[in-house]
Amino acid sequence: MPIEDQRNRNRPQRRVKHSKDAQYDSRKLNVSQANSFRLMYSVFGIAGCSILCLKMTMRTHAIAFSLSILLLTPAGIFAAPHAAPSEISPAPPVIVVGFLGGFVKRDNLVHSEVQLAERLRKEYPDGVEVETFESYRGEKARERILELLDTDHDGTLSADEKQDARIILYGHSWGASETLALARKLKKDGIQVLLTVQVDSVNKLGQNDEVIPANVAQAANFYQPNGMLHGKHAIRPADPARTRIIGNFRFSYRTSRYSCNEYPWFDRILMKQHTQIECDPKVWAQVESLIRSNIRPADSK
Repeated sequence: MPIEDQRNRNRPQRRVKHSKDAQYDSRKLNVSQANSFRLMYSVFGIAGCSILCLKMTMRTHAIAFSLSILLLTPAGIFAAPHAAPSEISPAPPVIVVGFLGGFVKRDNLVHSEVQLAERLRKEYPDGVEVETFESYRGEKARERILELLDTDHDGTLSADEKQDARIILYGHSWGASETLALARKLKKDGIQVLLTVQVDSVNKLGQNDEVIPANVAQAANFYQPNGMLHGKHAIRPADPARTRIIGNFRFSYRTSRYSCNEYPWFDRILMKQHTQIECDPKVWAQVESLIRSNIRPADSK
C-alpha cells in the first residue's frame, strides 16, 4: 500500500455532516434561540408588568388617599367660603297694634281702628308693621310683637333686640283697656313702648285702664263723659319721670247729630255717644297724627 494512502488512513477522519445532521443542528439552534427569546421576553414582560402594576398601584393609592381626605375632612372645607354674617342685625319694624272694642272682629272696616290701620299700611309699606286685634286677643298680640322683634329668629329676645323695640298701641273701649294690659305684659318682658292711645276707654274686669305703666314713654287719652258707656276721664303715669301724659282730651256729642249710620242698631240706641267718638273723624285724625309723629323718627334713620 502506498505510504500516502497509509497516512490518510491513519489521520482522523472529519465527519461529513449529512443533511439529517444539519437539520438536527438547525433545530437545536432554533430551540436555543427561541429559549433565549422567551427568556428575554419573560424578563422584559415581567419588568413591564411590574412597572405597569406599580403605576396602577400608585394611582389606586392616590385615589384612595383623596377619597379618605374627602371623607375625613369636615363638610364644606373645600367649598367656597361663605360670606361672613353681618355683625349688624336688621332693625325691627315699627310695630303698631290696634285693639277694637267689645266683640268687634279685627278686620271690620266699619270701625275707625281698622280704617286707620289700612291707611298706615298704605302710607308705610316698608319698615312699619300694622296689626289689629279683637279686645280679647291681647296675648296673641304680644306673641306677634315678640315674633317681630326677634330679628335673628332664634326664639329668644336679646338685650339689643329689646332695646330696638319701637311699639305703638291704640284702642277703643275694651280695646283701649287691653292696650294698657298689653303694655304691662311687655314691661315684664323688658320691652319699652313708645306710645299708647286710649279712645273712650272702658275698664275690663281685672284690668286697670287708668295708670300707665312705667315702660310707656308717652300716653294720650280721648274720652266723652255721656251715656251708659263712657271713657276714663283721666289717665296718670305710674312713674312721672318715665312717662309723659300728652293729655286727656274731652269730647261731647250730647247735641251732635248721630253720624255712625253703618253701626248695628243696638250700638246706635244703647251706646250712642260711645260709638260716636269711635267714628268721629276729628278724634281719629288726632290719633293718627300722634302715631305718625312716632313713626317718622324710624323713617329718618
